[in-house]
Amino acid sequence: MSSADADSHSDLGNRRGSAIERDWDNREYLTSVTLSIQLLTDFIDKFESTTRAKLAEVNNKLNRLERLVESPVNTLLGYHTPFRHINAMRTFRNEVLAATALLALPSWWERIDDDPKWQEYSFLGLAGAYGLIALIALIQLIRIQRRVPEYGWTTQKVFHLLNAFVCILRCVVFALRDKVQALHPAAVQAVLLDLPGLLFFTTYTLLVLFWAEIYHQARSMPTASLRPIFIAFNLVVYLIQGGLWVFTAMAHGEALRIARIASSCFLAAVSLAAAAGFLLYGGRLFLMLRRFPIESRGRRKKLREVGFVTSICATCFTLRALIVAWSAFDRADADLDVMDHPLLNIVYYSACEIIPSALVLYILRKLPPRRVPGGYQQIPVR
Repeated sequence: MSSADADSHSDLGNRRGSAIERDWDNREYLTSVTLSIQLLTDFIDKFESTTRAKLAEVNNKLNRLERLVESPVNTLLGYHTPFRHINAMRTFRNEVLAATALLALPSWWERIDDDPKWQEYSFLGLAGAYGLIALIALIQLIRIQRRVPEYGWTTQKVFHLLNAFVCILRCVVFALRDKVQALHPAAVQAVLLDLPGLLFFTTYTLLVLFWAEIYHQARSMPTASLRPIFIAFNLVVYLIQGGLWVFTAMAHGEALRIARIASSCFLAAVSLAAAAGFLLYGGRLFLMLRRFPIESRGRRKKLREVGFVTSICATCFTLRALIVAWSAFDRADADLDVMDHPLLNIVYYSACEIIPSALVLYILRKLPPRRVPGGYQQIPVR
């Protein structure tokens, strides 16, 4: 064999070896791409109701990967190093797995949500807790009325009455939760589930009004406009929410989804406004009491009372706004208006209404002083 023939056979062998190596690399690359696409497909099927931004990002990357797989082999061979793309695929796969772990709820949480007993008894437990709070508020109202019947309907009495009414309404709705879920149209469910939240807002903003009047009087500022502003603000809130309920009743399909998002966002904004009111006037009253020159036991007690109630109410309304806003955009995992999220409902209603109500009722448990006839205390006969 001539040297030319030997060189030709050697070149042919080298080309065959290079072709086999490239074919092996490309098969590994295509296998990795296929596995990654399957992983992404499963991810999208399982979390199709997660945030739209994340799904858009995943879908864009999935489309690019599918174009790579469907392209001819010679297009793949045009890349400088197939292993570089394999490593990129593996990196992207790890990112998707990390995103999956962040977006997914814990497995024990999902098991509780799927348990019919939890779905039934969790709402009965919430109904019992609200019934207990309502009973305590009514007892406190009766005690205040018996102590000072001549004062009429003071802010304190109206607060306890509204508190009891909110809790009774919640108690009835949660005791009949399965029947409420079956009501149609959807606007009826929305009214029964959202109206107590609005009444809860009105109840606790009464404390903001009360503190605002005390602060303005102490600063020799006019107080005549505070109560009309409070009534007008609450009226606007109820009118807007009523309009959203009407829109929900008339909407279908995509319009119904938009109506629910708008309603949740509005309720979140209302809760943030309540938290801001507590921080504004609760903080002002707290600082004013703190700077008061005369030290007394009553001053220290009132200082603790205002500080605790401000902290509790501002925290609960802020948390309420965050959870409601989350539920507006993640109906799969955070919808509060369904029965198959019992654990989320327990956390939400306990942290945002039941525990704050119980704490505030305990802090404000002191009865007003008796009114002395004629402006003086009668000296007892010995």
